[in-house]
Amino acid sequence: MKKITYFLLGCVIFAPVHSQNKTKKMSDKLQPPVAKIVPKTLEKHGDKRIDNYYWLNERENPEVIDYLNKENEYYQKSTAHTKQLQDDLFLEMKGRIKEDDSSVPYFYNGYYYITRYETGKDYPIYARKKGSLDAKEEVLFDCNEMAKGHSYFNLGGLNISEDNKWAAFGVDLVSRRQYTIQIKNLETGEILPVKLENTTGGSTWAGDNKTLFYTRKDAQTLRSDKIYKHTLGTEPSADVMVYHEKDDTFNTFVYKEKSKKYLVIGSSSTLTSEYQILDAKNPNGEFKVFQKRTRGLEYSISHYGDSFYIVTNKDKATNFKLMKTPETATAAENWKDLIGHRKDVLLEGIEIFKDYLVVEERSNGLNKIQIRPWNGKGEYYLPFESETYTAYTTTNVDFDTEILRYGYQSMATPSSVIDFNMRTQEKKVLKEQEVLGGKFDKNNYIEERVWATATDGTKVPISMVYRKGIEKNGKNPLLLYAYGSYGATMDPYFSSTRLSLLDRGFIYAIAHIRGGEDLGREWYENGKLLKKINTFTDFIDCSKFVIAEKYTSPEHLYAEGGSAGGLLMGAIVNMNPELYNGVIAQVPFVDVITTMLDDTIPLTTGEYDEWGNPNDKVYYDYMLSYSPYDQVKKQAYPNMYVSTGLHDSQVQYWEPAKWVAKLRVMKTNDKQLFLDTNMDAGHGGASGRFEALKELAKEFAFLLDLEKIKK
Repeated sequence: MKKITYFLLGCVIFAPVHSQNKTKKMSDKLQPPVAKIVPKTLEKHGDKRIDNYYWLNERENPEVIDYLNKENEYYQKSTAHTKQLQDDLFLEMKGRIKEDDSSVPYFYNGYYYITRYETGKDYPIYARKKGSLDAKEEVLFDCNEMAKGHSYFNLGGLNISEDNKWAAFGVDLVSRRQYTIQIKNLETGEILPVKLENTTGGSTWAGDNKTLFYTRKDAQTLRSDKIYKHTLGTEPSADVMVYHEKDDTFNTFVYKEKSKKYLVIGSSSTLTSEYQILDAKNPNGEFKVFQKRTRGLEYSISHYGDSFYIVTNKDKATNFKLMKTPETATAAENWKDLIGHRKDVLLEGIEIFKDYLVVEERSNGLNKIQIRPWNGKGEYYLPFESETYTAYTTTNVDFDTEILRYGYQSMATPSSVIDFNMRTQEKKVLKEQEVLGGKFDKNNYIEERVWATATDGTKVPISMVYRKGIEKNGKNPLLLYAYGSYGATMDPYFSSTRLSLLDRGFIYAIAHIRGGEDLGREWYENGKLLKKINTFTDFIDCSKFVIAEKYTSPEHLYAEGGSAGGLLMGAIVNMNPELYNGVIAQVPFVDVITTMLDDTIPLTTGEYDEWGNPNDKVYYDYMLSYSPYDQVKKQAYPNMYVSTGLHDSQVQYWEPAKWVAKLRVMKTNDKQLFLDTNMDAGHGGASGRFEALKELAKEFAFLLDLEKIKK
């Protein structure tokens, strides 16, 4: 290997200086930044790991910022020839969006509430109308005005008091999900000077209309660990801590039951939950434990009449069941079965109305919604026919109504909001997402659900969509997406932005791999902890399937995943890099062991039930076997686009930064490798609806450029 001389700027090594006898063509070739190597020995269980890029976690270090900026500069220069394509994609995707759009109004406590957007503006306007949609609009919050002067803005946790006078709301200006709660007088328009710092943004009003309960975060770990109550007219320093969740594997939260009778404090970890209840009209009373936490017992509660309804896995109900108990006797020994456990049906949740119980289920990977009148007469399911659809209940805040509001969409069908009369069984489509531009016709697309066979014989579903006329000749570009962690289901959904790929010949597919809960609770259990490898091999087997069936080929197959799905991307490129021409890894969780051993990093301790605790050697060894950063080796890697945010609280920016730095040194080919860091944003990327499209345009341009599609 020829010796290369490097120059240092600060302590970061950048582009190599070529010797004088190199040709001009070689010396002019754009070179990526190369991070300096500072070996740090990390030892656990007698095992020593050398981390050459540990220093990149020094967020305040100017050398780190300089390195990230150099990576951004390299990405921008390397992709300058796609800038026009990015701009065109942005305008194309923006052109499909109805800019002056508004949500379907919902009625709550005497008012219709509406969220709307105005042409050319990035942020929503929250408004309401009293009693009638013909009434004068009252603007609650214009986020466009509030966002001025900020590179990031997010308003969350909007919460109205029962007397309709006060609105509590949270604002995040950094994208670390640390919200400041403020209170607005809706009668005078005044925003009170009180600021409740370092919260989740969410809150709930007690029945007295003057006491506000909210959740604070630990300033370092960002774990939601304390419930406070604030009384109107007092200083935040006088706020009373109502509850402290001391178990660092749990998070806590507070809300009010739909019946408005009870305030509820919840505590949850991956495997265990606990609730406390208090009469909402007695905010200074003592919360009572509903059912004390028991390792492995999960439950959620809904109040109706003189009873509570409990969705739970009690008695080894892996797929959950519905139980009922009197509100005066809430301990588990009093719970009685209402809907028993079913091995092939996952009970996902319930909606309670005065005359009806609505049950959301999942069977064979598909959503089902059942209507059950409380009088026991004539229960039935809503009819759905497609194989790639998603159906879900939406905003149902009104207790005394016979109207169920639900949403429906498929990979080729825009999302609809539907009001369904549970008594007459009549449905009314209130709104179907408009796709502007005049070119979209859902009949031009084909949806399929196919099944790949995993290494252990398990059948794994894949949902896909593509334009009519595509031939299975192995020449089609195909983007395969998956997540595969935390029991999160990746249901087939419609995306107007995705049309920019479909209309250029791409097939888009979602692999419903283990680690999600797509096919029930066991599907999740078989893709976590010491079975996590199934998540990665499922995705690889899905990739092999679409190649074998000639939907695509390794020259045209692309993979995408974000966060824990970014971990998936890191694992598959280490295990089977030859299957993919390109990979998109968004805010990827790739330095598994180092992060899981550092309990000062936000969210770490709460993750032990998902990944395992590496302080235990069994889990340490297993994590090490797949941790993407640790398993990078000298081999040919596919083209890769990696994105992150400097202020990310979920996956710290240094994980993808270290990963890319190591890949640069280890990969044996000259395929593209880009690190794109948003220096202003966090885990969710840019905050404005149009700014987010610019980030998506970068990803699409990366794919289209690899396919040599220039328009």
